[in-house]
Amino acid sequence: MNAKKVMLSSAVLIAFCGLTACSKDAPIAAEIAPEIEKVVSIGDESKMLTYPITKKVAVVDDYFGTKVTDAYRWLEDDMSAETADWVKAQNKTTYDYLAQIPYREKIKSRLGALLDYEKVGMPFLEGDYSYFYKNDGLQNQAVLYRQKGDASAEVFLDPNTFSEDGTVSLANIEFSEDGSLAVYLISEGGSDWRKARIIATETNAILEAELVDIKFSGLSWVANEGFYYSSYDKPKGSELSAKTEQHKLYYHKLGTAQSQDSLVFGGSEAQKHRYVSGEVTKDGHYLLVSAATSTSGNKLFIKDLTSANSPLVSVVDNTDSDTYMVSSDGDNLLFVTNMAAPNKRVVKVNARQPSAENWVDVIPETDHVLSVSTGGHYLFANYMKHAASFIEQYDLTGKKIRDIALPEVGTAGGFSGKASQSQLYYSFSNQKTPSTIFSLDLATGESVVHMKSKVKFNSDNFESKQVFYSSKDGTKVPMIITHKKGLVLDGSNPTILYGYGGFNISLQPEFSSTRAAWLELGGVYAVANLRGGGEYGKKWHDAGTQLKKQNVFDDFIAAAEYLIKAQVTSSDKLAVMGGSNGGLLVGAVMTQRPELFKVALPAVGVLDMLRYHTFTSGAGWAYDYGKSNDNAQMFNYLLAYSPLHNVKAGTHYPATLITTGDHDDRVVPAHSFKFAAELQAKQTGVNPTLIRIETDAGHGAGTPISKTIEQYADIYGFTLFNMGVKDI
Repeated sequence: MNAKKVMLSSAVLIAFCGLTACSKDAPIAAEIAPEIEKVVSIGDESKMLTYPITKKVAVVDDYFGTKVTDAYRWLEDDMSAETADWVKAQNKTTYDYLAQIPYREKIKSRLGALLDYEKVGMPFLEGDYSYFYKNDGLQNQAVLYRQKGDASAEVFLDPNTFSEDGTVSLANIEFSEDGSLAVYLISEGGSDWRKARIIATETNAILEAELVDIKFSGLSWVANEGFYYSSYDKPKGSELSAKTEQHKLYYHKLGTAQSQDSLVFGGSEAQKHRYVSGEVTKDGHYLLVSAATSTSGNKLFIKDLTSANSPLVSVVDNTDSDTYMVSSDGDNLLFVTNMAAPNKRVVKVNARQPSAENWVDVIPETDHVLSVSTGGHYLFANYMKHAASFIEQYDLTGKKIRDIALPEVGTAGGFSGKASQSQLYYSFSNQKTPSTIFSLDLATGESVVHMKSKVKFNSDNFESKQVFYSSKDGTKVPMIITHKKGLVLDGSNPTILYGYGGFNISLQPEFSSTRAAWLELGGVYAVANLRGGGEYGKKWHDAGTQLKKQNVFDDFIAAAEYLIKAQVTSSDKLAVMGGSNGGLLVGAVMTQRPELFKVALPAVGVLDMLRYHTFTSGAGWAYDYGKSNDNAQMFNYLLAYSPLHNVKAGTHYPATLITTGDHDDRVVPAHSFKFAAELQAKQTGVNPTLIRIETDAGHGAGTPISKTIEQYADIYGFTLFNMGVKDI
């Protein structure tokens, strides 16, 4: 809740269509399919379920001489009335089915109770005020408060007033260095396209017209004069699905129209990158520009803002590594980098001679993955050991001051603030322990509880343990299993296995109120730390990318087999769950090993691996996936696991509830639409295959609490219902 700043570093690779692998959108014939009537299991009964009509239009693509038919290409048109009608019909079928679950409302009520508590974020200082986010209970969006000294806290920004239904959210806010000005971004309906509002913080007065069409942008002020932001040219056609290729960095001077904003980087062919971002040093002396072509690796440039027409000087001239600024003091800069250090290190350099040959280690690489924050003239090294946090405090020269003691094994975050602060804040939680905020005395290292969670959940009744299991190739993979104490290992426990396995993202043990509801229902929740993630650094990430992507699926399948062998659960009581890249994970394993799972829950998934790169910023995921038009080997590898292309007629697939949002412009809903149509056409047996499409919702960020409660009530209800659970 305290993520007040977003400095984006991910990037996207430019997609192209070469002569060897061009898509030919040539409709050959339209085949109108009849309504699909299938007998499905509804509780103890088998009933006829009628799926909506999904017509087939034979569109054929030629990849290196292999012809691939895409019968549901028309569902990619998110602007068509036909697609809108299909969405309405699918939602009616899904909600009619969900309405038959006898304990759906009971789950919804418990979720509401678990989420109905005061949630307070870590304080952060700006100007004369301490700011913090707070949600009184079931407010759709957290409110930003501020407090001066011992005075009562007051509302600073209330995103719940941005719209009646709570679907307009506060996406990011950045204050000027003296705290007198702020610019904040809003997201409408979950879209990644943002609007910016500029305010005087003392009065909250909006100073000028909104800036529009901002996407994947950080914000960085230059004194009180203006700020840098990033965006793409607005695409023609659908802004939700049209490809965005060339990110540009702009400078907005206060008091001028957006049309007059200066283009700083990204306007030429030589500067064409999928993502760019700008960050100004605290004294306003230097601008750091990051430019990336994919979600891993970035170039880095520096510009002297005190000298008119100063050039951009290269710091790193390739995208083979990731390098970002941690701290600055005049000409002295600190970077965190994985250049020649897969687990990352902190280096110092003079801004006037910034290239890598001049870097000097401040915190050298260790055997554990490093992330770094700063505050009070200190560095905080947050090391990840088997997915859990270990914190060390250093001075700015790299001298270790102390270890920071944490309550138990879990995840800690925060440890950031102004250089002038003598006290910082951090949060701690794990799978069964709700988040507690601590204040940290920087001089003594003493931690004191600042705010304990008020969630109505007794963690003493639950336990978590970490196990290590062997994947198909013998690799040891960690997994955390959480459940009620006294669990009987007889294979009868409803279990959700969750994973992600991509993009260097680590799944650390953290508390979730929605997950707590599943645990209270008697469920087991298992989280596997798969290859492709960041738990063990760049090598672990790379071991789950491109032509090694199958390792991720093998890791997940092996996790399921471990849970079954250990009699934690059985195939009849096992659900598999994941979102985004995790939705791909679910789609891949349910098509490769359908007999292993009773329920599949792919959320906002990347499911068409041959065409993902043709939508929005999808081409930037090529570092992890590769692209179908790269070469014949890459095409064949993608085709072999692409969930959409591996649904086979006559197969008994798990009961499947696909979830997506109609405004998801990161992983477009067409992935889910087409996958649902394939499953409904080819599923054999009595397991339902449904799709739940949230309206006015995107990829997940900013989702109102009311929608979160409804969504998880449906997911948990569907899961238990299809596991044969009669009552809860």
